[in-house]
Amino acid sequence: MARTEPTTAAHPDPTVLRAGGRRLLRAAVRRTRALVALLALCTLLRVLATLATPVMLGRAVDAVHTGGPPGPALTGLAVVLAVAALADAGEDLVGSYCGSHVTAWLRHRLVRRVLELGVPGRRRFPTGDVLARLTESASGPAAFPVQLVSVAATLATTAGAVVALALIDWTLAVAFALGVPPAVAVLRVFVVRAGEPFADYQRHQAAVATRLLDAHQGIRTIRAGGTAAREAARILRPLPLLREAGHRTWAVQGRVSWRLSLLAPLLQVLVVGVAGLRLATGDVTTGQLVAAASYTAMAVGAAALFDTFVALLNCEVSAGRVQEVLDTAPAVAPPPRPVALPDGPGRLGLRDVTVRIGDRTVLDRLDLTVPAGSGVAVVGASGTGKSVLVSLVGRLLDPQEGSVELDGVPVTAVAPPELRRAVAYAFERPALLGATVHDMIAYARPDAGRADVRRAARTAAADEFVRALPDGYDTPLDRAPLSGGELQRLGLARAALTGARVLVLDDATSSLDTATELKVTRALQTLTARRTSLVVARRPATAARADLVAWLDGGRIRALAPHAELWPDPEYRAVFAAAVEAGA
Repeated sequence: MARTEPTTAAHPDPTVLRAGGRRLLRAAVRRTRALVALLALCTLLRVLATLATPVMLGRAVDAVHTGGPPGPALTGLAVVLAVAALADAGEDLVGSYCGSHVTAWLRHRLVRRVLELGVPGRRRFPTGDVLARLTESASGPAAFPVQLVSVAATLATTAGAVVALALIDWTLAVAFALGVPPAVAVLRVFVVRAGEPFADYQRHQAAVATRLLDAHQGIRTIRAGGTAAREAARILRPLPLLREAGHRTWAVQGRVSWRLSLLAPLLQVLVVGVAGLRLATGDVTTGQLVAAASYTAMAVGAAALFDTFVALLNCEVSAGRVQEVLDTAPAVAPPPRPVALPDGPGRLGLRDVTVRIGDRTVLDRLDLTVPAGSGVAVVGASGTGKSVLVSLVGRLLDPQEGSVELDGVPVTAVAPPELRRAVAYAFERPALLGATVHDMIAYARPDAGRADVRRAARTAAADEFVRALPDGYDTPLDRAPLSGGELQRLGLARAALTGARVLVLDDATSSLDTATELKVTRALQTLTARRTSLVVARRPATAARADLVAWLDGGRIRALAPHAELWPDPEYRAVFAAAVEAGA
């Protein structure tokens, strides 16, 4: 079984990725500013209570040491501890709400943009990569508001503790200040060096997810071919790169962590040692020594900011991966000033159309005119761009050059909702969209009644097997045992329900047996009697039933003629022979 490696998104510059992440995180904070303000208030109360705790503890110690009444000091200490506990609980609650809002907002934006990017977006961001961004990357920034407030709280606590040390004795604050420059330098090195391995780690995780999803979709072929071991090796191939990125991340964290772990206790010993000397000279009291030790512990607690910086960097990289998708402009953009389609029978015209996918020119200055109300079969060897050609009609893709017109109006000038009503598609593998079979058929027309849905199902020869399902049209899709042919008939019914003036069938009857295809074709002849239809044909019988055949070869229309006129050409017959061999 030949397998192609999944397409992966381009590797962005880590600096650009983090810059985009910062923009998105700022937007997330603005969007949740009310919750962030409430979170900041809870944090402020906790910080004030924390800073007041050593003061109350020192007073209680001094009261006991001097023989005074300890009651008022102990009462104050109890109040302060209660406020700190309540504020801490409030932080947890508000932080959870805030994070949930951020995650939901990011996922909604990401889903909308992925759908807007359409077919070209799927090539740049494969399914597994999008899934990784939607789950891991979109949930990472949820911690950002909490972590941001936590940084502010830690810095405020440290600053308050240093001020408190200065108020006790100025030499204590000076001793602590000696350790600040080395700590700042160490943290700066971490932020600079850890960005790239963090981004690489998430990217390689997405690569594994992409390969796994690709294999899951082809699980029957893998089992039939006995290639499970080979597929497992292919899926896990990025693991060495993932391990390398993880080792680089942990190496940077380890180098910074041990330096901070060493600096913090040394600084604490220095400050408490100075306080002990000042106690010996009578410049501080015993209670002030206890308070100084507590304030020093608070101040060196800023070393814990390292873990917070790790979390913030992860938030930044995750947000950057989401922003990378959001910054990608849709290849098919709505017109700034939409033009209404005139009433018309569906005349199509493609003029000098060129489509490039990557480095390959699929369609090269192609010209094609489809008369109104006619049925045209698009025929060509595998890889000649048949599906690309029919995708242009409904703007699933836009050409890089040339124009596509429907009833004399460029499709790029028509508002997307109006164009969707005018052009209906049925594909080889229809998507199971909706909750029930009824919902799937009525997906493009949710206002359609049961009678309309059944009429469309009868047109596609689907009504009989749908009514045989456990709950008929109300059968949930996840409990509907559908064969490939039945699924295709539901897709045809969905297209039939739209009443569009142009019907595009992209290999939409390939899974039907000959008898069912004939039955469906007779019904579709009634449906398309007054409509234009484009059919990607891989069977001679399908091409023979069309009014005209557009023979696609070398990126252009080689001939536009009835099937009977083209059939004597051996090269034309070879197209179908190759299609049969490819499907065998």
